[in-house]
Amino acid sequence: MTAATWPAGIALTSWDYMWRSTVMHRQERLEAGDAGHLPPSYPDGVDDTEVIGVPDGYGPLFHRRYSTRIRESQSGPDQLFQALTDDLNRAAPTKFARFQRVRGDGESMRLGDEFVVRMPGPWDGPVRIIDLQPRSFRLATLAGHLEAGQIEFRVDQDDLLSFEIESWARSATPLSNLLYHRVRMAKEIQLHMWISFLEGVVSLSRGRMTGGIRIDTHRVENGYST
Repeated sequence: MTAATWPAGIALTSWDYMWRSTVMHRQERLEAGDAGHLPPSYPDGVDDTEVIGVPDGYGPLFHRRYSTRIRESQSGPDQLFQALTDDLNRAAPTKFARFQRVRGDGESMRLGDEFVVRMPGPWDGPVRIIDLQPRSFRLATLAGHLEAGQIEFRVDQDDLLSFEIESWARSATPLSNLLYHRVRMAKEIQLHMWISFLEGVVSLSRGRMTGGIRIDTHRVENGYST
């Protein structure tokens, strides 16, 4: 039944991608491996059953940041974070990507909760909440995900409200490395997903995006590739 929705979902995703009008500032750099591009350590006591981390992956490590700033927000950072963690689908681009909770029954997000990010095509991604702070949460990829690593979402405020997504990941299999790093198809689908999520966060805040979206990518070849 899930596979039956792939053609329509892929068509919608492609259409949105081609007609995207959000201003993007993209930068990608190739760098030698150093500890500054590794993900944070797992918190003490975290359940790492079925977790697949960066050492388990294939090919280069991609350290990516997607960020935007929000003016005239009707929500403060704590209110925005609470609304998001109550239901991730409030920001997710649900016509082609949806968070489905498969473990945990609380109304709001809790440590140890598991989700599957449902997307058209063979891109479904099982993840687990391994860290939850007052204004940030971090996910680890689980067996069956196309990537091996972690991703963190955080809200902050100085003169403006800001939201950032930061990921540290390698491909989970040689095939996904081909699709992500060589063919780049999976990489662009991922980019579209998280840019759409940032747009959803701006909408949830009832504010206005300012300065577009920044995408900074560090591709680390030396020391972290197989």
